[in-house]
Amino acid sequence: MAARTVLPAGSVAALDQPTRRALFQLITSSEDAVSRDQAARSLGLSRSTAAFHLDALAATGLVTVEFRRLSGRSGPGAGRPAKLYRRSVSEVSVSVPPRRYELAAELFAAAIAESGRTGQHVRDVLRRLAADSGRTLGAHADTFEQALQNEGFDPREDPAGGLVMGNCPFHRLAQRHTELVCELNYSLVRGVAEGVPGCHRAVISDPGAGSCCVRAVER
Repeated sequence: MAARTVLPAGSVAALDQPTRRALFQLITSSEDAVSRDQAARSLGLSRSTAAFHLDALAATGLVTVEFRRLSGRSGPGAGRPAKLYRRSVSEVSVSVPPRRYELAAELFAAAIAESGRTGQHVRDVLRRLAADSGRTLGAHADTFEQALQNEGFDPREDPAGGLVMGNCPFHRLAQRHTELVCELNYSLVRGVAEGVPGCHRAVISDPGAGSCCVRAVER
């Protein structure tokens, strides 16, 4: 299974550059790692230009780097190992607006598994696990707003008071299973508020608030 990692924010944006996109396509279509010389010859680039763009792709995490002597020889006189580029095994997915269906799937699966082991009602387990996940997310963010933005909630000030969410990261699920996903959202966002150091927001259920079912108000 491919590893899922958080790549830098510019990973996908890097592919807007035509040369980098062409190099990435070359690397992904190759069964073996690609050298700078191979890339330059294939795309009609100078070696220095190919090296510059390949290293830029590596910096984003879209490709990985390895070193190997292409001659197959070793020892004195074998020459320096070549720098080679291979497609990253990490998954990259993009959705607009942001969705977090994988997070929902992980929480649902964990809740079902724990409920089966313990006999506790699955929705009770889901609420607890979502709150725990929110606390972890909050603990790794500088502010409550940043934590929510990172997870795709798009928090914004509401003239009626407090923060509302401009986006539901679980939109399609919420349309089909509204009550269940609203419980998930409430527990997750409440956990975020509890996890952010010094946060003074209280999370309340408000089905009519913004694009989500919660509102965060000052305590």
